[in-house]
Amino acid sequence: MKITALLATTAIAMAFAAPAYAEMKIGILVPTTGSEATYGQDMANAVDLAIAEINAAGGVLGEQLSSVVGDDGCDPQQAVNAASKLASSDVTGIVGGYCSGATVPTLKIFGDANIPFVIAAANSTKLIPANPGNAFMINSTGNDQVAKAIEYFTANGVSSLAIVNQGDAYSQDLADLTKKNWEEAGNTVPAFEVANKGEQDYSAIVTAIRSANPDAVFWTAYYADGGLLIRQLRQAGYQGKIAVGDGSNSPELFNIAGSAADGVVGFSNPTAEFLPEAKAFIADYTEANGSAPGPYAPLAYDGMHLLAKAIETAGSTDAEAINAALAASDYTGIAGQITFTPENTLARSNFVVLQGKGGAWTLAE
Repeated sequence: MKITALLATTAIAMAFAAPAYAEMKIGILVPTTGSEATYGQDMANAVDLAIAEINAAGGVLGEQLSSVVGDDGCDPQQAVNAASKLASSDVTGIVGGYCSGATVPTLKIFGDANIPFVIAAANSTKLIPANPGNAFMINSTGNDQVAKAIEYFTANGVSSLAIVNQGDAYSQDLADLTKKNWEEAGNTVPAFEVANKGEQDYSAIVTAIRSANPDAVFWTAYYADGGLLIRQLRQAGYQGKIAVGDGSNSPELFNIAGSAADGVVGFSNPTAEFLPEAKAFIADYTEANGSAPGPYAPLAYDGMHLLAKAIETAGSTDAEAINAALAASDYTGIAGQITFTPENTLARSNFVVLQGKGGAWTLAE
């Protein structure tokens, strides 16, 4: 009995004496449920891959990183709840932000909590005035996308353009900016339509577009609904050009639209398969997750490495020091160079033009 008691006492003492490994938590704000869950989980996987690499190299400031995911569901109210939970979870920084409409209301929460936030995908210009100073956008803004879209439409003989959005912060912002700049350039918008999210029957919008007979249609919202509109437009006999914004740059668009998506043009951040520096990332991501990375995985991956570098540069987990380091960043990731404007937006345009061909995206010729 005495030996047993001694062993038990020794075991308890050893447990208390065991070294405690320091850990630094990183929040990931993305939709992991809802219609945009594929994008969100993809981004979370990319952040976790970056964290695994950083930990293997020794961590940050001698600490290993871990992640905690906040599911914003691409919904503003759900995003507020998710952000509030992350803000109370002792996270050093946040990486994520896919749907702009869900990201906008989180800016005040993370600002009030003074948590650095690297916004990997969301790019509505509405994020800019709402930014309290601790958020940094590493995807080009809607202004850059509109410039690329107008350049393409003009070069391809389009003068009349129908625009369809869903009334949310991302798609309405892109639609409004496009309409304003398109008309200022002397062109026309004969149809400006708003669709309900989750709509299945686009017959009213299709009829309005066919009556207006524009040279092209620009869908500014997300792929899950955009694929249905594209299919129904082609089934109804619309022969003009169809273009989509970066919210529809998923390969899933082709599964939904079918052959109707062939020839569709997309304005997009450069996705992994078109990035020369992403070969190792694609291989590692595919090995870890059993599938290839999606459109925003490279930006999410770069965003995590950028945040880690800023924390190292700051030399502490002090938020103000990290924010200052982020603002002064000059980092080159697999998606290209990251430096910031005084408004904390990406200082260059990263938009490219894609085209649907054979059920997949290719770089437009």
